[in-house]
Amino acid sequence: MAQVDKCKIPQAFWRAAEQFDIPSAALLRQARLPATLHLGTQVFVTTAQYFSLMQAMADLSGDSALGIRMVQSVDTAVHPPSSLAAFYARDYRDGLTRLARFKRLCTPEQLQVVEAGGDCTISTEWPFAAAAEPSISVDITFATLVELGRRATGRTIVPRRLELTRPGPIDAIHAEYFGCPIRTKAPRNLLVLDAADLDRPFPGHNPEMLEMLTPALGAALGELEAQSSIAEQVKIVVKRSLASGQPGLSDVAKQLGMSDRTLQRRITEEGSTFRDLLSEARRDLGRHLLTDPATDIDEVACLLGYQDTTSFYRAFREWEGMPPNRWRETNMNRPRALETAGLH
Repeated sequence: MAQVDKCKIPQAFWRAAEQFDIPSAALLRQARLPATLHLGTQVFVTTAQYFSLMQAMADLSGDSALGIRMVQSVDTAVHPPSSLAAFYARDYRDGLTRLARFKRLCTPEQLQVVEAGGDCTISTEWPFAAAAEPSISVDITFATLVELGRRATGRTIVPRRLELTRPGPIDAIHAEYFGCPIRTKAPRNLLVLDAADLDRPFPGHNPEMLEMLTPALGAALGELEAQSSIAEQVKIVVKRSLASGQPGLSDVAKQLGMSDRTLQRRITEEGSTFRDLLSEARRDLGRHLLTDPATDIDEVACLLGYQDTTSFYRAFREWEGMPPNRWRETNMNRPRALETAGLH
């Protein structure tokens, strides 16, 4: 299935941060993201940027249980349609299925839900992640799944166990909220529910609302998947790899799970070349990095995989017709700065 590395940041996120005394400006500065990012109505970031935002939230708050508190504080009514549909489901199992399916409209995170031996094991995967998922993000995901069951059934759903990769120890709020044994230093992050709980009905089941929401959500999901051309997938991998040096076609093919020949053929079929895609990825990422005044130009050159700043200046002049310092001065105050950064 095609994937797109886009994480939607709704306005409700910024409001929730403010509610916990974390100003948007401070959060973006800590995450090293554009200072005006929160002003857009439709804001998208990459997985790496989303992780930076989550980690910044945790660092600024100093609260190891902030993810749980945020989930508990959110009114069901302000959930996006992709999550709201889960609350109108027939039962807990149906709700989890809908949440797993439509979650990809907000982030590329994939939920794996497996029932076996009386257990329902839920794990997550971020296909574009180059680093470990921040603990606060894991907490938000698992607390959201538990909160869905509790709010929609009206029962205190208690998981069988929770496994976390973090070193621990676990604080009292985690123990109290989940109410189950919690293992740290685990190989994977896993939430294990009692499969019998999945049959619990949702009293708020609303077939009419589902009939309205489901086709629209399904169409949006199809449109999202259709956007992921091989060229876009290559550029995503290249951007993720540039800081470690210039990736070759073989490196990218390996990360995309295909042979060099298959990747070359698919790039050619789309009327492009690997060299062109490498240049486009550098150009897109370079524009984005330059919109952050805290990042100096030598650092931008390094993050784009250039061995020296002179080579970066030469390439940038070819792209934009001006040196990067002048481009930064010209574009920093423009409303379109976020668009050129690829965050629209």
